[in-house]
Amino acid sequence: MKRILRKFSIPHVFIFLSAIILFCSLLTYVVPSGTFERSTKKLNKIDRTVVVPGTYKEIPKHFSVKGIVLGNNIEGTATPTSLLGLFSAVPKGMNQASSLIFFVFIIGAVFGLIQHTGTINVFINRLLRKFRRSPVLLTVVLYSGFSILSTFLGLAAIFIPLIPVLLMLSKEMGYDRMYGVAVYQVPVVVGWATAITNPFTVQIAQEIAEVPIGSGMGLRIIMFFVCYSLGLIYIIRYGKRVKKDASRSIMAGDTFEIAGKPEISNEPITKKHIWIGIVAFILFAIILYAVQTMGWGIIEMTGGFFTVGLFTILISGMSGDESMKAFIKGLEVMIVPALIVGFARGIQVVMQDAMIIDTILHHTATSLEGMPLMVAVEGMYVFQTVLNFFIPSASGQAMVSMPLMTPLADLIGVSRQTAVLAFTSGDGFSNAIVPTNGVLMAVLGMAGVPYEKWFKFIWPIFTVLAITAGIFLFVAVKINY
Repeated sequence: MKRILRKFSIPHVFIFLSAIILFCSLLTYVVPSGTFERSTKKLNKIDRTVVVPGTYKEIPKHFSVKGIVLGNNIEGTATPTSLLGLFSAVPKGMNQASSLIFFVFIIGAVFGLIQHTGTINVFINRLLRKFRRSPVLLTVVLYSGFSILSTFLGLAAIFIPLIPVLLMLSKEMGYDRMYGVAVYQVPVVVGWATAITNPFTVQIAQEIAEVPIGSGMGLRIIMFFVCYSLGLIYIIRYGKRVKKDASRSIMAGDTFEIAGKPEISNEPITKKHIWIGIVAFILFAIILYAVQTMGWGIIEMTGGFFTVGLFTILISGMSGDESMKAFIKGLEVMIVPALIVGFARGIQVVMQDAMIIDTILHHTATSLEGMPLMVAVEGMYVFQTVLNFFIPSASGQAMVSMPLMTPLADLIGVSRQTAVLAFTSGDGFSNAIVPTNGVLMAVLGMAGVPYEKWFKFIWPIFTVLAITAGIFLFVAVKINY
């Protein structure tokens, strides 16, 4: 494996994602097309469209010269991806992911405003002074914060603008670029996968599976602490290795220049900085509360962050021109991460348009029915892991897979709670490696970390965490979780 990873190399992220779009387009000529009927359910106070089990029907494919070049939609048939469809996949992906793309832009702009006031800078200086002699403790603090916010509140993309800050902290502490990314990405993945109360995964899955919201939390809490510890130990050991010998860094030879980083100065903390920090924290808490209790989605959260930016401008006393320059500078930093989200969504577009995702769902669910109990449960977990490549949206994956996994769990004799655990584990841990995960690719793009370098770094701990999740599923079956 080490020899393979050493030779593993991919082109620029946009070329890489485009190649995946091409591959999935070719799949549409091979994989049969089909569809499930769908119905609307209110989940987390939001109307969502879910699959209706037992309604799958195969749809014949229509092949023609016109269809191959321009597409040729004929009622009652499915058409493989045409050349026009291939080149239109990214624009369609941008359109479908527009709310998330705009959200990424806005949080970047708002963080740009806060950074321009010097607030981020002075608090970074305070962190550096406090933890310079104990970088491991700072790692524990950051890692704990990200993992807790992820497992309880399902936060991930919201912290993308902090990447330059984390990179700078990593550099000042004597670590490498990879360490700065890992101290954010690993705990987010661990928290997301263990999903103690994550509203975007476990709560939606439990509603679909018709089990009480919040139930089964005990096992997930234990799983969280086990996976939390494994991930933290891995990062700390890697950091110590890099500090001892920089040549052992996966990013060896990297000049470690940081785009969009705040400059370090000895500016003291003023009342302005304190008030900006307090108001931003309060508004941020209100946004999180609204997500949990009022069903807020990406659009409402974007509006909330607009408010944070407005208050930052008012408290800082910036002029209109000065504030807009800072706003635009924040937008510029997020151009690549935002575009990556749209490219990644293009992969899903070609499979949806050719109607092959439901076919993959149907045949996988059917094949699991005849397997022995323990093999079927682990198969559900593997299925959710693979499905995350095709449907990287957690809520989207829950809405198409859980309606099928729930009756399957009843059929093979395991609890629906176990089916939920298989979903959260499969969706969550694979977020660390699947290149269709727009947030992951956006983080890597912003941090300047090539995907193959990240894969080389994350593969060992991903394997350990994936096996750990499989063990917890085994325990879940044994204790009738």
